[in-house]
Amino acid sequence: MGRWICCLRSRVADSLMLLLVLALSCNPSTAATAPPSAPHIKPSYNFGRTFLGLDKCNACIGTSICKKFFKEEIRFDTWLSSRLKLPPSYLLSYSGNYTDDAKSWRLVDITRLTSKYQHDRADKRICTSLLKTKTCSLEHALRRTQRFQKWLRAKRLTPDLVQGLSSPMLRCPSQRLLDRIVRRYAEVPDAGSIYMDHLTDRDKLRLLYTLSVNSHPILLQIFPDVEGWPFPRYLGSCGRLVVSASTRPLRDFYGAAPEVAADLALQLLTVLRSMGTNDLNYFFYFTHVDAGTFGVFSNGHLFIRDASTLGIIDKEEGSQLIDGQQEYKDIFSCLTVDCQSAFVSCNSIREKHSLVMVCQELLPKLLKGKFLQPVQEKIDSFLQHCANGLADDQGVNEAVAELAEILKPLRSCDSRFAYRYPDCKYSDKY
Repeated sequence: MGRWICCLRSRVADSLMLLLVLALSCNPSTAATAPPSAPHIKPSYNFGRTFLGLDKCNACIGTSICKKFFKEEIRFDTWLSSRLKLPPSYLLSYSGNYTDDAKSWRLVDITRLTSKYQHDRADKRICTSLLKTKTCSLEHALRRTQRFQKWLRAKRLTPDLVQGLSSPMLRCPSQRLLDRIVRRYAEVPDAGSIYMDHLTDRDKLRLLYTLSVNSHPILLQIFPDVEGWPFPRYLGSCGRLVVSASTRPLRDFYGAAPEVAADLALQLLTVLRSMGTNDLNYFFYFTHVDAGTFGVFSNGHLFIRDASTLGIIDKEEGSQLIDGQQEYKDIFSCLTVDCQSAFVSCNSIREKHSLVMVCQELLPKLLKGKFLQPVQEKIDSFLQHCANGLADDQGVNEAVAELAEILKPLRSCDSRFAYRYPDCKYSDKY
């Protein structure tokens, strides 16, 4: 009896299905709008290890933010188009979008520490100089070096372990600065220790490689924006790509309105003053500045966008390497620069160093022809005097204060300057 009932149900179901098909075929409009039988397939974003630089790890920066890429929580702007193609790999930087909840997105900068061409050239140099071959395992080659073997044995990062590296940050190292690097290195779980016991061999190689190629991400980690330092927030690294908070380069504001130019110039002077005088007693100086060195957030706040040319002198401890010791060079000294390039003497850096550079390269382009006379004449005269080198170090603070007094009345208080609005309405400071 059960078997007969089952067969009857099957025949009834088949009859109902036949009636449904006939009904659809009799109504052309219904048939045309029926959903396709093929399942919807979500577009796949295929990176490839080469684009990210993961194929070169552990001769890379880190992997702390790789999951964000593969979970599509970091997207390049080009991914918002219908074609969903990755941008060209030869670019030095990319604009991207970052999310923590898949609902709200914020802009980020995705950058390489050097161009892909320079990376490839450095990789080739490692293989040809260390193993005498055109291609090799970069990690295997670098592990065999005398410097890295010293790193493996070291319990603490000391000045002799970084001597000869090309990074301006490490030309005049103090033990206090090196301890800060180890304690705040963000590509490993935070141990809060000045000793390298919590760093694996892989971690040590990545840290050494990053310091050798470009110290920009390290500076963002050890002097974070949340503590008031003028750097964009470091979000993480994947392979040879670094992700940080997005800023527009200062060059985008050379044609800005006079009140905007005055505001940015004042912020620039404030940043330079904080680099020379801060609670931690570190003296920051630039070895080079250009239109991409500084950047501006969407709220109008100016930051140091590219920290790769920043040197640091510890005013509390001083340098623990004499200039002669800096001449030591090996493969890590030559990854991104000419091995023959000379180091700048620590004793030759003066307080006016960065201000003179900014007066020569940036402020004239930002402030030229923006204001009425006689204000413009006063600004031009000051910038000319500053660009010529100023008379002495003692005049630096006076010179900065003089220019600041000229610029303060020229800026405005409105919503374009969200970083200080509406506070500026109720404060004499502005």
